[in-house]
Amino acid sequence: MLDIKFIRENPEIVKQNIKNKFQDHKLPLVDEVIELDKKIRNLKAEGDLLRTKKNESSSKIGLLMREKKIEEANKLKEEVVEINKKLPALEQEEAELSAKLREKMLIIPNIIDKSVPIGKDDSENKEITRYGDPVVPDYEIPYHADIIDTFMGLDKESSARTSGNGFYYLMGDIARLHSALLSYARDFMINKGFTYCIPPFMIHSDVVNGVMSFEEMDAMMYKIENEDLFLIGTSEHSMIGKFKGQIIKESDLPLTLTSYSPCFRKEVGAHGLEERGLYRVHQFEKQEMVVICKPEDSMAWYDKMWSYTVEFFRSLDIPVRTLECCSGDLADLKVKSCDVEAWSPRQKKYFEVGSCSTLGDAQARRLSIRTKGENGTYLTHTLNNTVLATPRGLIAFIENNYQKDGSILIPKPLRMYMGGMEKITPKK
Repeated sequence: MLDIKFIRENPEIVKQNIKNKFQDHKLPLVDEVIELDKKIRNLKAEGDLLRTKKNESSSKIGLLMREKKIEEANKLKEEVVEINKKLPALEQEEAELSAKLREKMLIIPNIIDKSVPIGKDDSENKEITRYGDPVVPDYEIPYHADIIDTFMGLDKESSARTSGNGFYYLMGDIARLHSALLSYARDFMINKGFTYCIPPFMIHSDVVNGVMSFEEMDAMMYKIENEDLFLIGTSEHSMIGKFKGQIIKESDLPLTLTSYSPCFRKEVGAHGLEERGLYRVHQFEKQEMVVICKPEDSMAWYDKMWSYTVEFFRSLDIPVRTLECCSGDLADLKVKSCDVEAWSPRQKKYFEVGSCSTLGDAQARRLSIRTKGENGTYLTHTLNNTVLATPRGLIAFIENNYQKDGSILIPKPLRMYMGGMEKITPKK
């Protein structure tokens, strides 16, 4: 959410930003917000004037009564009564318009960074850099669900009975490999100096509205029936919500946190071959990193954070590339974002395994997360990044470590989590 003062003073910048995000239907909101803000300020000024007059009259009444000027005192009493009648209506109108103003402001997208390329959707994202050589071996890499099946590691028939489409049972060595990847991701970030956290997996609606746009919420979140609770789509939601309404000491910044959680999403559009695999699922697990910092430090942290994800995947012999997200692919709260994509030797292309974003002060403004330093109190900046989201990360690992004999190599960093095994072999 933008500062109303910024919108008031820079309406053309806000409108151009909306155009850059190809959301022209939101352009009228800028003028509507400015007009509402004007009405609210006028109501506030009128209310303040009446309160001042009331206080002055009230103090004079006592003096006039002591001086036996009863008629003048009664006249002032009548004025106070009239003011008391007017104030509640003014205050109610101000509150109603303020709520309407906030509702509209929440829809106006955040100002994107000048470095963000202009484009309509993810097809116009720009490749930045590749890390590692994307190899296609001289033997066939089967579809990941077929590889996992040889290890007797995936049961979607049973999950369909218990939970429906989009869920799964992982079994045996594959389930252990899945957990090993998450454990390694956890320790990888702890070794980078991040504090490990396991957050709540459900959050209130005011936290949801603080961390994401309405469009994202409708598309992603599962709501608990008859409860003001939502299942989180990523631990970023509850990790940022942790600091709702808090004033953080400037000396404590940056806060660098890495969190584990299951994630729940209303994934749509799963069709054909991918539907029987693990690309699009309603439930997955994730190791996340979250940083809360001073505004001047956020871009440096942004670059540091995505580089950690690259380093993590490269340590597992997985080639990756980074993509700069264009304006039309940025969610409304994001200032700048990039995706990390892993190489798929089966598909002979890259696919997304993580995303890094800086949101400026948008989440902090919505949730009132501030810091206090020598120069006063100000809003913090918030950033988030995927270390590992799996099963997608598991798919990337399996494909890039799959051998001609059907076994899967275990790179050295992962062996301690796999009981020292250097590879796992098929069961059938």
